[in-house]
Amino acid sequence: MATGTLIFSHIIPVILGFLGVILLISGVMDDERNITIIGVVLFVIAAFSPFLVLNLMV
Repeated sequence: MATGTLIFSHIIPVILGFLGVILLISGVMDDERNITIIGVVLFVIAAFSPFLVLNLMV
């Protein structure tokens, strides 16, 4: 069970947050609104997913 909580609290949010920031920067630089929105959504999911998933697991 400790491995599952480690994955959902430390690994997945970091990956999603990094991809969100990359898409956010890329979307703003290229004037692509859709990519910017996807980047923001990924970053928000990365921020709140540990709180939602870990409450359901414990």
